[in-house]
Amino acid sequence: MSQPTTDELLDLTVVSLPSPGDALAPELARSRLKLLAIVLVCSLPVILSYLAFYGLRPQGTTAVGEFITPARALPAAVATRLDGTPLVLSGLKAQWLLVKVDGGACVQDCQKQLLLLRQLRLMLGKDMERVDWVWLINDQAGVDATLRQGLEKDHATVARVESGALQNWLAVPQGKSLHNYIFVVDPMGNAMMRLPAVFDSAGANRAKRDMEHLLRASVSWDSPGRP
Repeated sequence: MSQPTTDELLDLTVVSLPSPGDALAPELARSRLKLLAIVLVCSLPVILSYLAFYGLRPQGTTAVGEFITPARALPAAVATRLDGTPLVLSGLKAQWLLVKVDGGACVQDCQKQLLLLRQLRLMLGKDMERVDWVWLINDQAGVDATLRQGLEKDHATVARVESGALQNWLAVPQGKSLHNYIFVVDPMGNAMMRLPAVFDSAGANRAKRDMEHLLRASVSWDSPGRP
């Protein structure tokens, strides 16, 4: 067979190759779709809970709680228990939380609000085991020994945490303070609702109904206790 001449080699057509970006585009699109699907699947239980919260509400009742929109994810912060041991906040996940924020001195109003957290949890009956009550102290003030003993006896979670981490996690309306609210945190660590820190017996019953709706809506994916 005769060999092609140099001129013939120069006349060969060169087919342009696709750029790396063009080759990777379909793969990137598939990866993004997979990531979106994972996010949707992970978020679906919480989304359904929030929708069911309103969809299952009996007509004629009024919620005392208000949703935090968007929900705030639990920060990667370390708090300190009163005995000096560390508490990684992410360790609070896998339970519904009723959270109160106040200084360590915890004067009369603060103590009433802690009692309200305790009573609200007890009012949930058999579902109370799905809910923990938490007092996060945002200063260095000492805690009264009698109050501390009572909280330990009632299995409250008490810890000091840096104020900035709380501000990023627990959202409040402009002009309001963290002290003005009790926060509801879902088992994924999302601060998703706030209740007034002070209300009458009628308000307490409405707060109980709010919690019951959330617990009922999440029963398919949430169970008592932590793994």
